[in-house]
Amino acid sequence: MDTRKLAYFVQIVDSGSITKAAAALHVAQPALSQQVSSLENDLKQRLLIRSKQGVQPTAAGHTLYRHAQTILRQVEQARLDVASSGAAPSGRVSIAIAPYSMASSLTPQIIREVGRLYPDIVLHLTEIYGGVLSDAIKNGRLDMALIYEPGPIRGVKFTTLIVEDLHLIVNAGRDLGIAADAGSITLAEAAKIGLFLPEQNHTLRQVVQAGIEAKGMELRLMGEVESVPSLTRLLRTDLGATILPKSAADALFHEEDFRVLRISDPALQCRIALCTPDHEPLSEAASAVLLVLREMLQEWLNSKYTRRADS
Repeated sequence: MDTRKLAYFVQIVDSGSITKAAAALHVAQPALSQQVSSLENDLKQRLLIRSKQGVQPTAAGHTLYRHAQTILRQVEQARLDVASSGAAPSGRVSIAIAPYSMASSLTPQIIREVGRLYPDIVLHLTEIYGGVLSDAIKNGRLDMALIYEPGPIRGVKFTTLIVEDLHLIVNAGRDLGIAADAGSITLAEAAKIGLFLPEQNHTLRQVVQAGIEAKGMELRLMGEVESVPSLTRLLRTDLGATILPKSAADALFHEEDFRVLRISDPALQCRIALCTPDHEPLSEAASAVLLVLREMLQEWLNSKYTRRADS
């Protein structure tokens, strides 16, 4: 299939008009229409619906548009990779980091290590949540992410780095009715405390809520908070508690104002994972960054926490 025809087709759909697309591509309108007709003949499907208001893709057109975007990105990436072959990896690599995780505290180390090994790579770091994240990676707007693993999602793959027990984080001055030197709290006891958690589509919230409801109890939700500074202020003023893995608790709530207790009877667990696309290869720069991240995070996590992904 001629990639030029695909590029023309994508431009027509994006423009919503053959006339506008012809102007943007500097191609005569009849010639552009002929390219679309040729594409429809090749695929034996009608791809566009024409009207006075412009053009809209048919169901087959929507399918082709999605595949065409992927094909054109791969062709462009192939050109860039071949052009830079033999040189040090360079370019822009985008990474999303779940804000309710220890990874959000590691950005200085990530920047430092990638900069040391690959000075020509520019990292774009953002904090984003699961549902939006998977779409962004599938569509090529993000290269990879460090998140709580939600389970299988079509179009992306997860590489589990570590499995962690969840812990209750609460103001150090609150009377929990347990010994001051206790290192754990039962799930039933933790469920009686009002909790600040992320919204429903966040994996951490789903694990906590499912665990509490399995005990025949209701989640006492004080509010949905997706800002670490706001969460810290809420816990410091003792308006409620939260639940996080130990690594995140250590990274985000290391002050003496807070008490961190492992949840037991039953223990709740979550997985920290690297998320990457499964439908197309990463760029040379993104592949280099991925290797750095995996080595750095595995070394850091495994030196501090004993429960590994393969245990």
